[in-house]
Amino acid sequence: MTAGTGPWPARDRSRLAHELSGLLIIAQRDVVKLLRDRPRLAVNLAFPVLLVGGLGSILQPTVGRVTGLSAVTLAFTGVLAASLFQSAAAGMISIVEDRENDFSRELFVTPVSRLTLVAGKLAGETLVAFCQGLAITAFAVVFGVRITPGSAAALLGPALAACLLGGAFGLATIATLPNQRSAMEIFQFLIIPQYVLGGVIVPLSRVPFYLDVLARLMPMTYVVNLTRAAFYAGTPAYRAVVPVSPMVDLAVTAVLFVILLTVGVTVFGYRERTR
Repeated sequence: MTAGTGPWPARDRSRLAHELSGLLIIAQRDVVKLLRDRPRLAVNLAFPVLLVGGLGSILQPTVGRVTGLSAVTLAFTGVLAASLFQSAAAGMISIVEDRENDFSRELFVTPVSRLTLVAGKLAGETLVAFCQGLAITAFAVVFGVRITPGSAAALLGPALAACLLGGAFGLATIATLPNQRSAMEIFQFLIIPQYVLGGVIVPLSRVPFYLDVLARLMPMTYVVNLTRAAFYAGTPAYRAVVPVSPMVDLAVTAVLFVILLTVGVTVFGYRERTR
């Protein structure tokens, strides 16, 4: 068999290496931007820490009496998923900033596919979110949450799902908006209800029918449920904190990711071509 005629010809290997290099460069840019943006890093850490340590402690007397569970631990599992989702989604706002300073056009004329550009952006924001997730987990341990090596490993899959779904949600939302100011205002309007209806602090139960329907329309709900299911798996509290089968949440998460990513890539590509 001659060189370049196998299942992976030299030209294909070179193309794959080129695409991978482009993906890593785009991802690295987002991580570097986070390290340089200390105010964003501080705010993104302070909010979830206050929710876990502050609100969780305040709710402990009520939640502990009714359910017998730790409100701080419940808050940690929900806030971790919500923070990863929000961080990845908010990071996609930089697409609007890139559009305003024409950096996105420079990206689109680079010799890599659009799928690679989007994958690089998602990878970068996923790395950024994971860094914040590690810090949130460390603070949770300080607040008294018991995290074993097994439970920490179990959280990796749902954490990745939260980042990917958040990034796809952010891309689909932000690709349709004209400027960064509108993006930031509308984004907060879309995120805050998900914190309320997604069962982030404590699982929602016995809510009115219309609120249950609204909760099921919130993408964050499914990654919060996945995270709790992974953390509480094999414990007596599992049935109390997991409302539906995690397989259902996983399937819905996967479908939403594909739909949102497809919409985001299509709309963003169209807007760039018609500018």
